[in-house]
Amino acid sequence: DAWASTFGESVQGMEVSPDGGGYRLNTRFARFTNVADLMSIFKLSADIQTRSMLNLPTPSVKGGKPRAIHSPANPDLKAYTATLVERAHAIRNGSVKPSEDNMLAVANCGRKAALDMRLIDPSLPFDPNCKVAKIRDEVVRIWNETTLLKGTQIIFCDLSTPTSSGFSVYNDLKARLIEAGIPQAEIAFIHDHDSDSAKARLFRMVRSGIVRVLMGSTLKLGMGTNVQKRLKAIHQADAPWRPADVEQRDGRAWRAGNDWDEIELIRYVTEGSFDAYVWNLLEVKAKFVAQLFN
Repeated sequence: DAWASTFGESVQGMEVSPDGGGYRLNTRFARFTNVADLMSIFKLSADIQTRSMLNLPTPSVKGGKPRAIHSPANPDLKAYTATLVERAHAIRNGSVKPSEDNMLAVANCGRKAALDMRLIDPSLPFDPNCKVAKIRDEVVRIWNETTLLKGTQIIFCDLSTPTSSGFSVYNDLKARLIEAGIPQAEIAFIHDHDSDSAKARLFRMVRSGIVRVLMGSTLKLGMGTNVQKRLKAIHQADAPWRPADVEQRDGRAWRAGNDWDEIELIRYVTEGSFDAYVWNLLEVKAKFVAQLFN
């Protein structure tokens, strides 16, 4: 509390509501004060070099910034989101025990529903306007445009990792990419390569353009993954919780050593869902951190 009162400030402002359907007034610990004093303490043990300071020879980003591709909320998602709002109200009112339901559980359900409603109800039909369809279309477009130079792409998805039972976004997307004309041998999941030697072999195949579509989570494909040589696009199917994870995802392609002069950074967002809340939260956190680092 003493540290917070010295260096932090609570800020009241409007933010996207968790259901993504409107706005709410909320107070967050979202700004530093006495920054000079704070940084003098921090710099006793650390130094900061930002991307702009280093000025490394990195590719430019198409359009000058990451691009968001929106999917409309279908009736099933809208109905399910309404139940999440009711659950959140019940939790805040104290009418349910934390062991029965809690905001973390609601958030997890909201993220799954925003990614694909079939994660909530596998019996639902495929929605031609959902994220999976949008990702498929973009991946196939870039795959065709970069065939001559064997351009590669990474799809990040932290939820719904490959599984042999139940619905998986990974398996469904892979099947639709193959159906759209991408050879199965050119698509890989990082989860199928557990050992260090297997990962090294996979990364060599990506750098050489043998594997052109790589799918994985931030944990498995983030920091330390050096496959940028032919990497044309980064697709973020879902939103992580930390700005550093967003940066790590984009940083697989947006870095020195990439042969492309221009890359594409694409985020996929489902309208009227938990997505809007998480991306809004990420922006608040990123500004908080950037206040120090800049």
